[in-house]
Amino acid sequence: MSVDLRSRYLGLELKNPIVASASPMTSSIDSLKRLQDAGVAAVVLPSLFEEQIEHEEMATHHLMLSGAELSPEARGFFPEMQNYNTGPDNYLKLIGDAKKALSVPVIPSLNGYTPGGWTHIAKQFEQAGADAIELNIYFLATDLQDTSVEVEKRYIDLVDSVSSMVTIPVAVKVSPYFSAMANMAARLAGAGASGLVLFNRFVQPDILLEELEVAPHLVLSTSDELRLALRWIAILRGRVRASLAATGGAHTPEDVLKLLLAGADCVMIASSLLRQGPAHIATLVSGVEKWMTEREYDSVEQMKGSLSQQSCPDEAAFERTNYMKALTSYTG
Repeated sequence: MSVDLRSRYLGLELKNPIVASASPMTSSIDSLKRLQDAGVAAVVLPSLFEEQIEHEEMATHHLMLSGAELSPEARGFFPEMQNYNTGPDNYLKLIGDAKKALSVPVIPSLNGYTPGGWTHIAKQFEQAGADAIELNIYFLATDLQDTSVEVEKRYIDLVDSVSSMVTIPVAVKVSPYFSAMANMAARLAGAGASGLVLFNRFVQPDILLEELEVAPHLVLSTSDELRLALRWIAILRGRVRASLAATGGAHTPEDVLKLLLAGADCVMIASSLLRQGPAHIATLVSGVEKWMTEREYDSVEQMKGSLSQQSCPDEAAFERTNYMKALTSYTG
C-alpha cells in the first residue's frame, strides 16, 4: 500500500506537503507551470507591497485633483476614490491567470506593516480567484519611542484588518523576534489568522567598502537555519488554532521530515528551488515517501506532530534543558 502524502493547510487539501514560497520562481505563468509539473502542492506568489499599492493610489489621487483644478465641472468625470480601481492590475492578472493555468492552490502574498486603506486589496485578491492570502508582515521597530505593546498591537490590527475583508483563509508570515512568541501566535490566531508561516527571513544590509554605500545583501538559506522554525512549530503544534507552515532552511528530504514530525502542515521552499530548479521538488517528495514507507507510516497526517512538544515524552527538549545539554555536551 502506498503512502498517503496528502496534507491539509489552511483548510486546503494539498497533494503533498511541499509548497513553493514567494520567489522569482513563482512570478510568471511559465515558471508556475514548471513547478506544478514538477510536483509542487501549492504556490505562493511574490509579494505585492504596501508601498506599491499606496504609490499607485496616490498617483490616481493627484490625477483627480489636477482634473478638478482645471475645471470645476471636471470633478464629475472622476469617480470617488473608494469606487476607483487603483489596485495593481498586473498582480491581479497574475492571480487570475495562475488560477486558470494551475490545478494547485494559488496563494498571493500581501506585504505590509501598517494598518490602513491599502489592505482593501485583499478583497481584490479574493475576487481574482485566490485560494488563500499570505500576509507577510515585514517591520523593524527602529523608533526609540516604539514599545513592544505598540508593535504587537500593530501586528494584531493589521491581521484583523485583512482577515475581516475576505472569506478565504489568511496565513500570517511573521518574524521570530517577539519576547513572548507563543502568546503572540495565539493572539494572531485570535485576530483572524488561519495559519502562521514561521518565520520571516529578514534581508540584512551590507556596506560596500569601495563605494562607501549601504546595499541590500541577500543570502540564500541553508539547512542550518531549519532549527528555529522546527522548535517553534513543535511548541505551537496543537496549542494554537491555526495551520503551521515552515519556511527557511528546508533543502533535503530529511529537513522536510523533521519539520513534519515537529508539526508543520506544509514546508515552503525557495532557496533550494533557486539553487536546484523545479526538479528538486520530486527529490524531496520521493525522499519523504521512501523514509515513511521504510518506517511503515501510512500517511503524512499520521506522522505530523508526532514529535511536537505535546507528543514528545521529554517536553523540556524544546526549552531550557536542550540549551544546557547543547552547551555542556560540546567537545570541539
